[in-house]
Amino acid sequence: MSQNIFAGQYHSAFKGRGMAFSEVREYQFGDDVRDIDWNVTARFHRPYVKVFEEERELTVMLLVDVSGSLDFGTKVQMKKDMVTEIAATLAFSAIQNNDKIGVIFFSNKIEKYIPPKKGRKHILYIIREMLDFKAESPRTDIKEAVEFLTRVMKRRCTAFLISDFYYRGESLEHTMTICNSKHDLVAIQVYDPRAKELPDVGLLKVRDAETGHEMYVDTSSQQLRHAHTLYWMTRQRELSKMFNKSNVDNVSVATNEDYVKALMTLFAQRRS
Repeated sequence: MSQNIFAGQYHSAFKGRGMAFSEVREYQFGDDVRDIDWNVTARFHRPYVKVFEEERELTVMLLVDVSGSLDFGTKVQMKKDMVTEIAATLAFSAIQNNDKIGVIFFSNKIEKYIPPKKGRKHILYIIREMLDFKAESPRTDIKEAVEFLTRVMKRRCTAFLISDFYYRGESLEHTMTICNSKHDLVAIQVYDPRAKELPDVGLLKVRDAETGHEMYVDTSSQQLRHAHTLYWMTRQRELSKMFNKSNVDNVSVATNEDYVKALMTLFAQRRS
């Protein structure tokens, strides 16, 4: 599917984020003066400019949330299943474009790191790990994952952070900003529709997948349902504000929505 849908779309959205020096040539009318090579200009006593070309080969890193909160779904599929589908689609798109692809599985720690490589054998290994991986910890620490990416990747890469963005603790803005200044960071949020709106189905026993805490909630209470929706809206506004301040491109997609359409919209925005 990714070969048909993302042919050209994926690479045109992410290519050329890095530029490699190619050569110098004499200045021509219309050239950007910022590209003037002053050392060569001084040597030949006439202006020369540096010529750059796009780095066609990308290194793509997938930061995949494998914490307990992803093990939930009330509609078409579980959140973790959609995360896996999105990650696999991006991985196949990267390989199709001859890019290197690597993965960081994370909970509240780095569960597994697969360094970026090319090739069919490597992509099949990644897909197998995505399907079969079982996290040691149910908790989430997105900050740890982003900081690990910043430390371990020495050269610029395009990184997709795929998570439901349920996390406790300090703001991610500073960490995201630092990472996005070194790399091209893109956030993809996967959520279940019930996170936004609770149905009126009476008394429900609910359990926090990350802490194990259990409690009963009365969904027949209009006040409770309203508070639930208000909490979601407030949280989404905070996430959006954080992404904007750290200049991180992002998209949100529900488990009953078409993630391909969401990704295509994201890619189109990046090309504009």
